[in-house]
Amino acid sequence: MNDTPGWASPGSAPSDGQQPDAPAPADRPGPAEPADQPRPDPAGSSQKWSQEQPPPAQWSAPTGSQAPGQAPPPPPPPPGPGWGNQYPGAPGGYGGPAGPGGYGGYGPPGGHPGWGGNWGGPPPAAKPGVIPLRPLGVGEILDGAVSTMRAYWRTVLGISLTVAVVTEIFAILLQGFVLDDSTSTAALNDTSASLDEVSRAMGDALLGSGLLFVISLIGTVIATALLTAVTSRAVLGKPAPIGEAWREARPQVPKLFGLIFLLLLTVVAVFAVGIAPGVLVALSGSEGGGAALAVLGGLGAGIVALWLMIRFSLASPALMLEKQSIVKSISRSAKLVRGSWWRVFGIQLLATVIAGVVASIVVLPFTFVAAAMTGDGISGFLNGTGGLGWTFLVVSGIGSVIGSMITFPITAGVTVLLYIDHRIRREALDLDLARAAGVQGYGSGAPGTTPGS
Repeated sequence: MNDTPGWASPGSAPSDGQQPDAPAPADRPGPAEPADQPRPDPAGSSQKWSQEQPPPAQWSAPTGSQAPGQAPPPPPPPPGPGWGNQYPGAPGGYGGPAGPGGYGGYGPPGGHPGWGGNWGGPPPAAKPGVIPLRPLGVGEILDGAVSTMRAYWRTVLGISLTVAVVTEIFAILLQGFVLDDSTSTAALNDTSASLDEVSRAMGDALLGSGLLFVISLIGTVIATALLTAVTSRAVLGKPAPIGEAWREARPQVPKLFGLIFLLLLTVVAVFAVGIAPGVLVALSGSEGGGAALAVLGGLGAGIVALWLMIRFSLASPALMLEKQSIVKSISRSAKLVRGSWWRVFGIQLLATVIAGVVASIVVLPFTFVAAAMTGDGISGFLNGTGGLGWTFLVVSGIGSVIGSMITFPITAGVTVLLYIDHRIRREALDLDLARAAGVQGYGSGAPGTTPGS
């Protein structure tokens, strides 16, 4: 019997043990029979044919070839899941129309487009805490930071309030005793002011903004470090009382201040190198050229400083969670950020913008109330002619404390979750986190566990 795959018409190949008919001699008389007419069977050939062929249930004749009175064969079954029908011309087969869900015969309705079957995608990642244990998206990082603040609000707001009050006290004292120079501010609004007065006013404004930025940076880094322990416990779904979080963070606090000092020293050194050529040119006698060169150098230094700050932005959580030294934590941050600078920058920028918008919503009402309580009123504040009185500083400082208490957890949580996300992508940290959280059956088959992905 012919064993060719698929199906064939009966009689298209000789059966096993049956010899083909001998051809007729060329000189045999008689008219030639048409090729499409059936040849008369000898007596008893139909019985021999039925005995040597498989049972009728194992094959089906093509349409129109069944004998008179024979029941038509049953229709072929509908295409099942997976590869579909394997004969040409079948619906969903090789030559048939494409079935729903992908190429012909490759996908049933509801299956994965193109290949079908009952595979419904990888299993969901374990989520013992505020984030799933796999590489995170931007929305998941932001949602994890907000979820941490909501789930552990006593600890988070307690730490944030303490850091915000301390940093705001330093900022108020700095503004009240050092930066309240109305002469420099008036020079910037005076169109007849000389170049020296304008340069001095701009220098004072940049100095004041820089000092306030340094205080804000110190507060942000301290809040990030202290909230790292809380966020790491939130990832595991474990409680994080403020006393236990402080006990975990306290041994690393001296190193934390050393890290802050080293980062600030790096920023100052970069700006010094960028402005130095302009200062030298100005001292040589060309004040205009020196000032222009100093501005260009300052812009270039600002870009370099921004690049370094993003590159070292994960040093604080590395210092607190890995118990590393200062230099080692900086190198760890550089290693984790390598190849993902723009992603880290974009997420940090987005978190900063969100925190800034939230802080503005809280701070602006206090600022206008503080301006209304001063002598020059709101108009003097808007025109820049009013001085920074103590009433204004204290009332606006209260608004800044409330705003920082809300925004510190957002920026700190995003930084810590970025650190965890990059370690999951590069070092399969999710396996260690799953074991620490007590997740059963979490192994190398979990999604997103390939190091370096």
